[in-house]
Parts: sequence; C-alpha cells; structure tokens
Amino acid sequence: MSIPVVFIDGDQGTTGLQIHQRLQGRDDLQLVTLPAASRKDPERRAAAINACDIALLCLPDDAARAAVASISNPAVRVIDASSAHRTDPDWVYGFAQMSERHDEVIAHASRVSNPGCYPTGAVGLLRPLIDAGLVSRDYPISISAVSGYSGKGRAGVDEFEGPDAAQATPFQVYGLGLAHKHVPEIQQYSGLSERPVFVPSYGSFRQGIVLTIPLQLRLLAPGVTGARLHACLERHYAGSEFVEVVGMDEAKAMTGLDPRQLNDTDRLRLMVFENAGHVLLAAVFDNLGKGAAGAAVQNLNLMIAGA
Repeated sequence: MSIPVVFIDGDQGTTGLQIHQRLQGRDDLQLVTLPAASRKDPERRAAAINACDIALLCLPDDAARAAVASISNPAVRVIDASSAHRTDPDWVYGFAQMSERHDEVIAHASRVSNPGCYPTGAVGLLRPLIDAGLVSRDYPISISAVSGYSGKGRAGVDEFEGPDAAQATPFQVYGLGLAHKHVPEIQQYSGLSERPVFVPSYGSFRQGIVLTIPLQLRLLAPGVTGARLHACLERHYAGSEFVEVVGMDEAKAMTGLDPRQLNDTDRLRLMVFENAGHVLLAAVFDNLGKGAAGAAVQNLNLMIAGA
C-alpha cells in the first residue's frame, strides 16, 4: 500500500500547529502544508486538497465549508476540526470511544467531524449512562466547564501571552446567552431529548479543561446510585487506551480537580463523586489534546489503518 498523503489546511492556528507537530517525522504518511504565501490562494488550496488522500481542516467554520465544497476528487477523505459539520448527518462524529465499534465506523468513513473540546467531556460522561438507561434522555442536564485560554485560539493566546497580558481577565464566564455553538452537538451525541444548560468559562492557564455535570439521584430511576453510574462508565471504557475512569475510592479522597493534570496527553479522565443524594460527574482533559489535536490524530490513525 502506498504511503498516504495528508494535507493540513490551516496549520498556523492552535489546533493546526499541534497536529503538525504530532505528525512531523512520521514515516507512514507524507505530510503536506502550503507555504505562507499560498495559504489564502483558493486555487492552490483546492489543488492541494484534491491531490491528497486525507485532508485535515483546521479552519474557521465558513472556510472549512468552502474547503469541502472545493473537493472534486471523490477519493479524498476529510477530518474537519471546525464545528461546521459536527451535527451534519452525512458526517461521522469523530469520538472513537462514543459507542461500541464506533472506531470501526471512523476507520472507513470519508467525512469525519472532529469533536469540540467541551463536548468531548460531556458526551464522554453522558452517552454511556443514557444508552444504559441510568440517566433519562429528558433529564434537565446542566454542564459547567472551565478551559484554558488556548480554547479561544490564537486570540486567547495573544490576550494572555501578548504585550497586554497584564490586563487579561483572570477568569471569565461566557456564553451567557445560553446558546453556545457546542450545545446542539452535546445534545445530539449524548442522546438527550432536551437541550442541556451549558455554562463555559476561561481561566488564566494555557490549556486544560475541567467539566462537571451535577445529578440528583431522586430524579433518576429507582435504585440508581453513584456506584451504578460509575460501574457503567467503567464497563463502557474498559480496555480503552485513551479514556480512564477513576475508582470511586480514589475519587472520594480527592479535594480538588486541576484542569491541567492531563496537559500534553491525549487522555480523558472521568470521575463520579457522590454524597447525600447528589452525584457529580467530572471530566479532565487537555483541550488541545483529547479535546482537539489528539482526537484528530487518533481519527487519522484509524482512517489510515482502515484504508
């Protein structure tokens, strides 16, 4: 089999740079990017994308749609890291551990939409529990998450690391219109029938995410406990290379969660806390790792293996 040609369109943003760094030096693929002078040339970009085997799009939503529209070669496969196609039924959602054998679906897909950073944690926690019937599809879910400022992209890095960094707000809750673009994605792939409330925020650290979802046991089916929720997650992710479910005893001993604890890894750590009829589901991961570039590279590896 010939070595696949992988084209990164948009390798100068936070996600694109991370993907580029991860793929450099690999001898099982031929990595292609455009020189700076050609990055905004529609003809050069179209030629590059139609000459590759797999295109990795690290672009704003409208630019990603335009890039896909420029594809005339039916053999070209695409991984889109933007949110342009995440709820499109013609695209495969790129969270390999979402359900049984979903990695095989990704391996043979021609169009894969990389998950958003926040949805990675929310879907990772909720989908197994909803599929198992332990959390009802119409449960009034509320999600709170804090991300490192790199989640804003280059603008966030400039804000906190540029010449005016001293004036950067150390912590900011945003999405107060309760219409964050990740909400439809979370709802669709978690299996919820109702829109969740999602409250995101940025902190004054470069990367990392803590995402939490509170549940009240009195609103769940009779007999559902924190231990049952934990056991369900543990079964679902048993043997997973990238997803770890922390033991209940270990979680009980924790006094805090550092969003940076999995930085520079591609892992997702899930936890269940329980007390006095309340349960807190929690996820920790790197927004640039499992939440972006790491997931894209995992999907790329699956697609290369499935070719």
